Amino acid sequence: MIRLWIQGARPQTLPAALVPVAVGTAAVPDVVWWRAAVALVVALALQVGVNYANDYSDGVRGTDANRVGPARLVGGGAVAPAAVKRAAFGAFAVAAVAGLALAVAVALWLVAVGLACIIAAWFYTGGRRPYGYAGFGEVFVFVFFGLVATVGTAYVQTEELTALSVVAAVPVGLLASALLVANNLRDIAQDQAAGKMTLAVRLGDRRAAWLYVALVAATLGVGLTMSVTVPWAPLTLASMALAVPAMWMALSSLPKAPLLNQTARLHLLFGALLTIALAVSA
Repeated sequence: MIRLWIQGARPQTLPAALVPVAVGTAAVPDVVWWRAAVALVVALALQVGVNYANDYSDGVRGTDANRVGPARLVGGGAVAPAAVKRAAFGAFAVAAVAGLALAVAVALWLVAVGLACIIAAWFYTGGRRPYGYAGFGEVFVFVFFGLVATVGTAYVQTEELTALSVVAAVPVGLLASALLVANNLRDIAQDQAAGKMTLAVRLGDRRAAWLYVALVAATLGVGLTMSVTVPWAPLTLASMALAVPAMWMALSSLPKAPLLNQTARLHLLFGALLTIALAVSA
């Protein structure tokens, strides 16, 4: 049973939570480690929460009835829907408590930011009109797992908004969006049949693949242009070792199931390289 819950948390997506916190922390001159650690708890809890929430909402709608990728907890009939829903809100509660601790230490208006994150996480596939079913998931991911997570991590440590944290957040958000495109590219046929009109469904296989390539290429481009203020930023180009095969996989006629894991590894590698570049250049 524990193994099922771990699979349901979708550990391959956790770099989307880890990377922005690492990059945001590397973008500050004086790290406040306890705040960085709490920010990581918030990010990881939100990622796990949205994964369980998606499992629940897609499962009860029947979207996951015939999956191409790994079976889901609810869609596969492994766990009762109510239990998965409780797990989602339990993870959101962990994020809320940790976020409240940061808000008390830094600024109470951050409570509103945290609430917006939880609302956006639930209504991605939850509620009567989930925006993930209308093709807006990539926007959510870019904003919340890119800009908000990275800039927010830096802000709770410096208590000010810096241009460097905003710029560093852009490639993080682009790759987070690429993760979602990779996931939805794999599921186009299934999602279309279920009426889940993701951006990949709306674009179709070929154009969705090119969107993926554009997001990855833009990530590398932003990483390179950051060398204007971050001398070691070209180090991020080493991630091309994973980026090029990923882009080729997206455009090829091969099954798209492995693309998500490949993109997760790329996200983690690029994030690690950008973190090092920011830390060394400080």
